[in-house]
Amino acid sequence: MIPAELVLATGNPGKIAELSALVTEWGPVRVRSLADHPEVVLPDETGATYEANAALKARAVAAATGLPALADDSGLEVDALGGAPGVQSARYGASDGERIARLLGALAG
Repeated sequence: MIPAELVLATGNPGKIAELSALVTEWGPVRVRSLADHPEVVLPDETGATYEANAALKARAVAAATGLPALADDSGLEVDALGGAPGVQSARYGASDGERIARLLGALAG
């Protein structure tokens, strides 16, 4: 059975649009996001894989809202760095600028 309402475990507008487009083929689903549930605090992404981190977020949002939840996780995997930063991409720096600078520094050698 397709849920009538679903919470996307993200505040990222790009991910909201992407995931919303995916679930439209399920039929009429009222898609919510963290913007609709500001009381929800996402857990730290402590998983060793993207799948584990997505599951952590979806479970936390479902528990906090009482609604079905969907989450994703992603990262940048650079072959020249052995797949780094990978699942640690979000923690590779405090801002996009810091993450880019760190990545370029790592690639400089």
